[in-house]
Amino acid sequence: MIPLPFNYTLATSLDDALAKLRASNGDGKFIAGGHSLVPLMKLRLIEPKLLIDIARIPGMSGIREKDGTIDIGAGTVHHDVATSALVQQACPALAECAASIGDPQVRNRGTLGGSLAHADPAAELPACIVALGGEIEIVGPNGQRTINAEKFFKGLFETALTPRDMLTAIRVPAASAGSRVGFAEFARRHGDYAMVGLAACAQADGKRLKDVRLAYFGLGATPVRARKAETALADGDVEGAASALADDFEPSNDMHASSEVKAHLAGVLLRRVARQLGRAPS
Repeated sequence: MIPLPFNYTLATSLDDALAKLRASNGDGKFIAGGHSLVPLMKLRLIEPKLLIDIARIPGMSGIREKDGTIDIGAGTVHHDVATSALVQQACPALAECAASIGDPQVRNRGTLGGSLAHADPAAELPACIVALGGEIEIVGPNGQRTINAEKFFKGLFETALTPRDMLTAIRVPAASAGSRVGFAEFARRHGDYAMVGLAACAQADGKRLKDVRLAYFGLGATPVRARKAETALADGDVEGAASALADDFEPSNDMHASSEVKAHLAGVLLRRVARQLGRAPS
């Protein structure tokens, strides 16, 4: 299918983009890479009358470190996140996550902000940002606000963004001494959406772990924290953590796999990630 006719305009600044969105009276959509938006338009699941191109707004892309935090502009493409020496060193789970997305064409055009705003429950980045304890910066009619990533994702393709908001940046803590991270996913083919995936982080505390965060994707409408499994894993009980997953969530059936298969894969990935968390980053 092809999308319905629409108008196109290029935003030259953040204020210009917000003004054009406001003037569209609810019929406008932001577009940067377009890898989330255009397929929906082709299927006519959404029918915007105006596309507002925000890809060339100064300052909307780039990766910086400030006061122990990695600040990434929402317009930064996945390839730049995956290959950034700063991200690889200071936030290796995010670099690995970005490198696993789609194929080279997608990674070179798709943006970090676009993926988070789209909030596909099978996407890697939302769960990764939740696991890392990240924050999302939003600008709208009432100014700028920052939302914890775990509160940003509200439901299936639903976020804290209002129709007049723009996602402008993502912030994640930089790795410190003792930081441990893990990432694993299972897909039918490389580049496909994962049937189940897991992003994790923790702090080494001697031979134990503390502050364990496990965020699954592909199991429900949003990234899913496995809190009981986190407690068991902090106690060093990997098998107990795998068993605790049954109390943490009940996977939904979808086109990729049954709930039983997803539950099994969740345990497999937890054991893999537990081994990653037990090793110091290279």
